[in-house]
Amino acid sequence: MQTTDMTLRQDSFIARKFLLGPALMAGYGLVRLAGRAVGDYGPGVWWSVAHLLFLAGVLAFVPVFRGLRAPDGVRGAGRAGVRVAAGAGLLGVAAVAVQAVIDLAVGFVAADDEAMSDMFEKVQDVPGVMPVVYTAVPMLFWFGLLALVTLLAFLRRDDVPAWSPMLVLAGTAMMAVSLDLLTVGALCIGLALFPVRRGLPD
Repeated sequence: MQTTDMTLRQDSFIARKFLLGPALMAGYGLVRLAGRAVGDYGPGVWWSVAHLLFLAGVLAFVPVFRGLRAPDGVRGAGRAGVRVAAGAGLLGVAAVAVQAVIDLAVGFVAADDEAMSDMFEKVQDVPGVMPVVYTAVPMLFWFGLLALVTLLAFLRRDDVPAWSPMLVLAGTAMMAVSLDLLTVGALCIGLALFPVRRGLPD
């Protein structure tokens, strides 16, 4: 009985670890929508709370990538592919986290929407900032996650259903189409990750 209880607690902890990132990102989407609904989504409380959730959500994917990079029962080329995808995802996490910090700083310093736009323009005009922080490197976060879940769906078919990578793709596509769909997209990713946690080290 004691062993069973310990296993259940361990499984619960792993589940929470894998679902925290999507939950925080879904929260970011909800706060963003609420701020826009009241016409106050600029410098101020709504912006700051939303982007704090965004930053926390992105950082919460670090243990996800770390957990996914060494799945049980995967060896050889498959294991190497998983590690490369996880490394790419972690690099993307770093870039997106920097983006979130910039968003928070600009929102804190700027007096109004116009000032915020001017600050973002100045930051993005710095050579290398756009590809590293806003375009190319951040995409590794989403590509790495999709690649990991897809590889695991092939390599660990008993644990990872075929619909998991499809949900990751759907969630990512929703976020790319419109940030207004961020909450739904994050929920899709959370559903995709829930079965993926099985058979992974805690």
